[in-house]
Amino acid sequence: MTPLEALEEQSIYIFREAYKHFRQLCMLWSIGKDSTVLLWLARKAFFGHVPFPLVHIDTSYKVPSMIRYRDDLARRWKLQMIVGQNRDALAQGMNHTRGRLTCCRALKTDALRHTLDGSWPRLRMGPDGNYREEEKREAFTGVIVGARADEEGSRSKERYFSPRDHAGDWDVSEQPPELWNQFKTDFAPGTHVRIHPLLDWTEINIWEYIERERIPIIDIYFDDGTGHRYRSIGCECCTTKIASTARDTAEILVELRRTNVPERAGRAQDQEDTYAMEKLRREGYM
Repeated sequence: MTPLEALEEQSIYIFREAYKHFRQLCMLWSIGKDSTVLLWLARKAFFGHVPFPLVHIDTSYKVPSMIRYRDDLARRWKLQMIVGQNRDALAQGMNHTRGRLTCCRALKTDALRHTLDGSWPRLRMGPDGNYREEEKREAFTGVIVGARADEEGSRSKERYFSPRDHAGDWDVSEQPPELWNQFKTDFAPGTHVRIHPLLDWTEINIWEYIERERIPIIDIYFDDGTGHRYRSIGCECCTTKIASTARDTAEILVELRRTNVPERAGRAQDQEDTYAMEKLRREGYM
């Protein structure tokens, strides 16, 4: 078994364990490379069908092609698609000029928490491919996320099955040990659990897998003809492109094996505060 095959097998095992132990289960899909690999693995784990809803938090500031890609793939693969948004904050003009952490907290953290607990309205894609407001909103207590330990510091403190309190707050010091592939999946009522099937994957592993599996990844990761591409994607106003002529996965892999620039160097919120991601994640961010 190759290292990539071993990672794939472990991830599929985590998916099946999550589905076995958590009834109110969903998966976050940010449209990025990691969560799209996660989606591909979910389809493999359940033989082409994803048996739980996918949740996307739409800040309204995403690169427009991300939303088109999301909806096209959701229709093609017949995904259960749920979209959450902080409508009140957007109506009050929330944006990055009010402070990037303030904006992330409102449009990402708060929107995610209340979308997951069912307390805010959310949209679900119907059989016709159109979105309508959900009539019944159950809380999700098991949430599958595409976090990788190597991406940034706070993610390296996670576990495969990582508990939060009922509000989604994360106490980093209260993580269960995971030794010899033994995972804690039995938690007290009211515990919110984040599940991380990609935890031990690296950025290079992700691209190796995309190349091997021919996963239909969004094209903004490739050179757009100007010698630039996105390496990490998020809100358009807070993410910058890198100089790159990589036009396919093989060229991206060559580039990554030569660089020492951090993956999230183009994410503005990380530059605003050294501990930005850990602060947001402690409050429930993905």
